[in-house]
Amino acid sequence: MRFDAVPKPPAVADRPRDERGYPVPAITPWEDGRPQFALTDHDRSAACARERLCSVCNTLMPRGPVWRVVGGAEAVAIGEALAAGRPYRNMAPTTEGPGHRACMLYAAMVCPYLARSNARRRVSAVQGGTPDDLTAHVVRGAARGDAGAVVGFDEYEFAITPTKVLFRFLDPVEWLPHDDADQQLPNLVQELERIAQR
Repeated sequence: MRFDAVPKPPAVADRPRDERGYPVPAITPWEDGRPQFALTDHDRSAACARERLCSVCNTLMPRGPVWRVVGGAEAVAIGEALAAGRPYRNMAPTTEGPGHRACMLYAAMVCPYLARSNARRRVSAVQGGTPDDLTAHVVRGAARGDAGAVVGFDEYEFAITPTKVLFRFLDPVEWLPHDDADQQLPNLVQELERIAQR
């Protein structure tokens, strides 16, 4: 599905766009008037973490679950744990911040890397250094993996270092799997209808 055919959450529709029309996430840095989609702006990400703002639309996330898009082995492990009624807690931090359910469903569908299992990163998210344990998966050529999911978590924790903003997600409460993220369209439409009825 073309990105411009995917229904937008209202706050995403209000975001600045690049020359192709892609809405630019809140944590994306700009360079020479152009968004750098594969990178994360430290200060913007830190502000989102501290103020409980969605990393996609930059608006407040109410108390309660937060969502993120996961891929590969992590998506599979979360799904297996929830299906078996077992707790799941990945203690490894990530640099990817949380968002609203609608925003993460939208991001899963329009981000080429998140949307398809055969997608590979076109650019590296590491600037001026070598990848470490937290950034090894975000280098040029890295594959998303066979599975993907939009996952709701009961809560998140964060730490802000001089060079990174780190997140840890606790206690999954919802698992919406996909191989191709177009499969998330019914979930996104349903969520947008729920938002419109508020």
